[in-house]
Amino acid sequence: MDRIRRALVVALLFSGAAAGLQSWQKAPTPAVTLSHEEMEQFLLTARITKKTTSKTGITGTIRATLTDGRITHDAQIQTVDIAKAIVSAGPASETNFKDTYRYNIGAYQLARLLRMTNVPMSVKRYVDGDDASVTWWVDDVQFDEKGRMQHSPVLGPNPERTTKQIYTRLVFDELIQNKDRNQGNMLWTSDWTLWLIDHTRAFRLDRTLTKPDRLVRCDRALLEALRELTFEQMDRAMGDVMTKDEMNAVLARRDALVKHFADRIAQYGEPAVLFTM
Repeated sequence: MDRIRRALVVALLFSGAAAGLQSWQKAPTPAVTLSHEEMEQFLLTARITKKTTSKTGITGTIRATLTDGRITHDAQIQTVDIAKAIVSAGPASETNFKDTYRYNIGAYQLARLLRMTNVPMSVKRYVDGDDASVTWWVDDVQFDEKGRMQHSPVLGPNPERTTKQIYTRLVFDELIQNKDRNQGNMLWTSDWTLWLIDHTRAFRLDRTLTKPDRLVRCDRALLEALRELTFEQMDRAMGDVMTKDEMNAVLARRDALVKHFADRIAQYGEPAVLFTM
């Protein structure tokens, strides 16, 4: 069973403490494997039976229990939707600041176009009078990135696989220009799969790479998917939650990423730059 199928296995106990949210236990329920369509329908329509608010972060994150009578699973709900011309934080400032639930959905849809399987499904849903992103809760979390850095060995049982996942995360964060990636929104499940969550402050409009020196290697399949990405694909998948300017900025950064890795391949050779997961 591949990673995305494993992620759809409905289980009873959730280790959400790594994401900074309160955990609770539920009565046992049989494991059920959902198709992509069933999972999406569940997030869109399942009844919300319980909610608790995160004690960390500032985006009003809620952990909710959903049930459709057949299965029960948790989800992350975010309704934040802030736009400001300028935001100052000490000596730093940012223009065209946005913090919005829409980007959780956009990040998931873009990852799916790129055939990435480690950004949890997120859908747009009306919750308690507000538009919201409802995102599948990641099961079987052993720790977040802070926990990994405190773990020994820090790269787990398969250092090569762990390192490749980190390289892929760096490429994806440059593509979506995620300025809020932190140790709490990188989760490692017990099989040492890296899951990327909480993208409400991504998708800035800058068209250049912010930290190209960190972009050392890239997955071959991801680079090929980047080359194939089109505006039309993005518009169909995420045009209801992303603006044209935001999608065009993604494509401009895509072009910069493709050129960056082409230059590295020319300088160091393909085997030193590209890898296969």
